[in-house]
Amino acid sequence: QVQLVESGGGLVQAGGSLRLSCAASGRTFSSYPMGWFRQAPGKEREFVVAMSRSGGNTYYADSVKGRFTISRDNAKNTVYLQMNSLKPEDTAVYYCAAKRPGLVTTSPHTYDYWGQGTQVTVSS
Repeated sequence: QVQLVESGGGLVQAGGSLRLSCAASGRTFSSYPMGWFRQAPGKEREFVVAMSRSGGNTYYADSVKGRFTISRDNAKNTVYLQMNSLKPEDTAVYYCAAKRPGLVTTSPHTYDYWGQGTQVTVSS
């Protein structure tokens, strides 16, 4: 079982930056591919970025490519999402998720553990 707790959300002006953190419990964090997803009001949860368990492979949604960066510190059981050049359309609740050991994927339906989410609001 893995428990995930996100932090770092908030209100920021367009063009600004935020760094989200996701702290995981458990001693097997390094074996889990990790992902960030987001859900805006009235919309389905969508993929943002995912990273393999070693950090060697990353996948980004086209909408955030070049602006967002995922990283992980397996020694600290933490995954980060650095978000730069934020746009109003990035406004959403952001969730981190862990997938049981295996290949990294981009579908939220393949992730097994989820955090409670953190709100990111970008004003124009």
